[in-house]
Parts: sequence; C-alpha cells; structure tokens
Amino acid sequence: MTYQAQIWIVDFGSQYTQLITRKVRELGYSSCIKTFEKTIEDLETEKPKAIVLSGGPQSIFEDDNDYKAIFNQNLPILGICYGMQLITHYYGGKVERGLKGEYGHTEVLFESSKSPIGKDKLQVWMSHFDEVKTIPEDFELIAKSKEGLNSAMAHKSLPIWAFQFHPEVEHTESGKDLLKSFLVDIAKLEKDWNSEQMLAECEEVFQPLKNEKVLCAFSGGVDSLVAASIAQKIIGDNLYCFFVDNGLLRPQDYRHIELLKKKSDLNIEIIEAQDIFLNNLKGLNDPEDKRKTIGKTFIDVFESKVKEYQEKHGINFTYLLQGTLYPDVIESVSPHGEVGKSVTIKSHHNVGGLPERMNLKLVEPLKFLFKDEGRFLGEYLGLPKEWLWRHPFPGPGIGIRVLGELNPEAIKAVQHSDDILFEELKSFDLYTLTWQAFTVFLPVKTVGVKGDARAFENVICLRIVDSSDGMTANWSRLPDNFLSHVSSR
Repeated sequence: MTYQAQIWIVDFGSQYTQLITRKVRELGYSSCIKTFEKTIEDLETEKPKAIVLSGGPQSIFEDDNDYKAIFNQNLPILGICYGMQLITHYYGGKVERGLKGEYGHTEVLFESSKSPIGKDKLQVWMSHFDEVKTIPEDFELIAKSKEGLNSAMAHKSLPIWAFQFHPEVEHTESGKDLLKSFLVDIAKLEKDWNSEQMLAECEEVFQPLKNEKVLCAFSGGVDSLVAASIAQKIIGDNLYCFFVDNGLLRPQDYRHIELLKKKSDLNIEIIEAQDIFLNNLKGLNDPEDKRKTIGKTFIDVFESKVKEYQEKHGINFTYLLQGTLYPDVIESVSPHGEVGKSVTIKSHHNVGGLPERMNLKLVEPLKFLFKDEGRFLGEYLGLPKEWLWRHPFPGPGIGIRVLGELNPEAIKAVQHSDDILFEELKSFDLYTLTWQAFTVFLPVKTVGVKGDARAFENVICLRIVDSSDGMTANWSRLPDNFLSHVSSR
C-alpha cells in the first residue's frame, strides 16, 4: 500500500498516542504513527506536512537523541506532554524534575486573548512529572495550570505549538477543537481522509493481484469480512475464503457464517476441525498456552486444506489475505526499540507464521485502519449494518473464555449463556449500545439457590464494555432490569 499520511505522529511511548491519530482522522486528516527512529529514517526520502510529538513515560534528562532532523524541516510541529518538554529543551528553555507532577483532571487558564479556541479556561487531563520551568525566548506562554505550572506555549514566528496536557483524550474539554485549530490555523492543512479515500487505498493493494489465487483466513468478523469484500470486488473468483470451525465458537457465529454463505458473494468453505483442536488443548490451563496451541493448530489445519486444494483441484495459492488492523500493527512495534519497556500482553491471534510456512505473500489492506474505520468502510461498500456492527470475537474464541482447562461441559456453558446474553441484548435493544459483551466460565464454585434448594456450582461471569476503537474500554452502564433478567435466565 502506498499510504502517504500528511501528519506523522512520533511515538515516545504514551498510552494515548493512538488517540492522537484517531482524533486527527476523525477531523478528516490522514495520519500515521512512527517511532523516532523510523521518523528520522523516513525523513531522508519523504516529508510530511506536519509532525506531532507525543507524550511518553521517559524523562528529558535521560534522552540523548538528536532532534535536528525533525526541527530543521521547518514543518508545523505540535508537542504534547513529553513533546512540549522536548521542544522546550531543544529551543533553550528550562525543564526541571518535578516535585509532585500533575496527574488527572486539572484546570488550565489561558493568558488574555491567547486562547486558540476563544475559551479562557479549560478542564484538561494531565499526566507528567517533569515540568517546563522556563519557556524558550522565542516562545510566548499561552496558558498555565491552576497550580501555576506552564501548560501551553507557541513559537512567536514558527508554526510550533506545545501543550503540557493531553488534548487527544476525552477527559480534556474542547481537546478536539484545540487539535483542529492546530491543523487548520497553524499547519494550514487540507482535509484528505474519508471513506472514499480509505477504499481507494485498500483497493490499490489488489490491483496487481487480479490474476493471482488469494486465500483468506476468514472468521466472519468485521475485519475479515470487509477485507474479503474489497478483495472480491477487485479479483472476483480468485478469492477463496476458508472458515475453520475449531469447536470454540458461539451459536451466533455459526448462524452468521451460514447467513454470509447465503447472502454474500463470497466463496466461503467451512473446514470442520473441532476434534483436532479440542484434543490438542487437553490439559492446558494457562490462557497464553491455549492461545499458542490454538494458533499452531490453526496453521496445521489450514496447511492441510491448502495441500488438498493443490492435489485435488490443481490450485496453488500465492497470497494470504488477513484483516489486520492498525492497532495490531501498533501493538507489534515498540517505541522503545528492541531493548525497550514494552511487554507482551497477549500473543497476536492473526495467523502468524502461516505465510512463511506455506510460502505465501501477506496481503493486509486494512492495516492502516482502526476498527470503527473498517466498519464505516464496510457501510460505504454497502454491506448490511448488522454484519458490520457485531461485537468483536477473538480468534481463540471460547478457548480463552473458559478459565482453566477446557472440557465439553464448560464450553457448552459458555455457548448457551452467551446465547442468552446475545438474545437479551437484542430484546432490550442494547446490543448496538455496547461494544463487546460476552460470558466467561470461572473455575470457581459458589453457593446459590435454585428453586427451594441450595446449589454449589461454577460461576458464569458477564463482561460488557464500551469502546470505539478497541484500544481503550469502559464498563457499560446497563439497566438493572436487564441484568436481573439475564441473571435469572
């Protein structure tokens, strides 16, 4: 893909970096996230129209990077949190180690007539320890926090702004307006990001593949559905979708796949492999072990099916299509380098290892999109909304929603309870108001009452959360009568 974002966001490890590019795109401007090293490398051959320096957990006193390559470009620059400290240090201001830092909600007060959005004070979200003690000579102070710390500044002649707080988070009042003001008033950018542009970027991937056989690891979820639909539009019958039934699916998943087979134009083949997966998972308790086993088994099953197609039908696949999203890409790249602070939260459930093992080239048309952008793209393609706004379902499925060792009874308990939850969310018209809802089987027994007798049985737990991009989530606030009814069922 020749994706050329006009705004580069240099990631210094902030937990909010992804939100910057999300907000910028929502405003209609293309953006991408790069590590500092990648930024320096790419500046040798290309040039963005603006740069954003993100926040980060490190201290300026431990940073020995050379930032001349960035600041010598004469580009519009926005520094956020750590980015403001970098700008201060580079231009000769003074950053000091903080005594107490500022975290969470606080109020910033703008200097008279210097607010970029016409508001004298804002409730903002802070997350920093070091502080900008003295701003550089060529800058003017825009705002201070109610604690008296320097909170925003602007260069007197260059298009450079800096905020000590985070305008990208929802907790900051009018944060999106501040970002818009930088993009429009300071960087002078033109909008270039919408569904039409997203589709054009994705379709470009498939133009050279019209005569190639492309294999899709199809789950029926939003990501693989949108990716496959775009591929089908360009390469038609050269796309083959394999759906692996691992025995760890919900009743609604089976119904959905059957619906797609009937209603969509996709060539979907179901591979029955329940027994193979369950045999390989015997005796495993750790969720990470189960993830890896499910991933390895998936590759074995997939490889066997591909060989069958080669031997029986004479079809040789050259490309593997995946619905990889931008958060998947972001999670795989540490802003701290190989020896950095990032840790593995979970192994990725996309079919890692499959392309190399089967000598397939990987195609990932959605890899620059967030989950909701993929959904909007699907709507732009004309796919039914009920297909696109299904709750996300992980590749390992019920394998990681049964805590502890898997057994048929626990799997059925999750399948049946999840179907109850699904039915009632639909009945109460709450399904689209939540981002993800599911049941979990806990290997813990507790006392309850069934009828007139005491019962001592395992626990089914409900997890219901709200999110827009899959990067952050909050628990959903649902009516008591809904929870009571689901609990009774």
